[in-house]
Amino acid sequence: MLTPEVIQQLARQLYDARKKRVQLRHFSKQHPHMTIEDGYSIQREWVKLERADGHVIKGRKIGLTSRAMQQASQINEPDYAPLMDDMFFETGSEIPVEKFIAPRVEVELAFILDKPLKGPGVTLTQVLNATAYVIPALEIIDARIEQFDRETKAPRKVFDTIADFAANAGIVTGGRPVRPDSVDLRWAGAMLYKNAVIEETGLAAGVLNHPATGVAWLANKIAPYDEQLNPGDLVLGGSFTRPTLATRGDVIHADYGPLGNLTFRFV
Repeated sequence: MLTPEVIQQLARQLYDARKKRVQLRHFSKQHPHMTIEDGYSIQREWVKLERADGHVIKGRKIGLTSRAMQQASQINEPDYAPLMDDMFFETGSEIPVEKFIAPRVEVELAFILDKPLKGPGVTLTQVLNATAYVIPALEIIDARIEQFDRETKAPRKVFDTIADFAANAGIVTGGRPVRPDSVDLRWAGAMLYKNAVIEETGLAAGVLNHPATGVAWLANKIAPYDEQLNPGDLVLGGSFTRPTLATRGDVIHADYGPLGNLTFRFV
């Protein structure tokens, strides 16, 4: 376990890295005895710094819930992180690429809650009952901690990803809101285009067999910290495609079929 002083120092490094767009070496290499709990402790300290700047938490993300994402990241367990208010964009936005270091785009569904969810023991059915509606969402992920070490090329460990806000950096929402009981969410799918070329396709069943399963996992995971999911929270269920690299000038478009479309451009 890391000391409180080290946790605060590492959180400050991530806070500065996001602002200055400078990547950090793997924390797990500097601190070989780092644990998953250390990663979440660093994340919570980073949130304190963001809140001191006046930002607020608008929701949460769940990451690494699909086989596609676990293979792409070489990490085999889910993680989670807060979504801060300055990470949200509407469909049709022109998003400055200067906000990110190495942005990539993932295809997801977002759950908007109208009832609280407090673990332990939260089930998929309870998640659906607590959800006001589900909307299409594209997550922009980033790497304030290098995905691969600059010298050894070794992949970062789950502790690094967790500390790094589970890689989240932005979310674009839009499309058509649907009640969770009006469609079989497992069969909700999307085609992800970059500059009019299909880069990825997928079905939401790729997320733990049902995207609401991840929301239940999250509610139960945060319960030991006396935390819960609250009415009004937006929860990203996890990507059901591999991430797609993007840079300035790229137009990203996602076609969710009956759930509508999302588009944005990096400028």
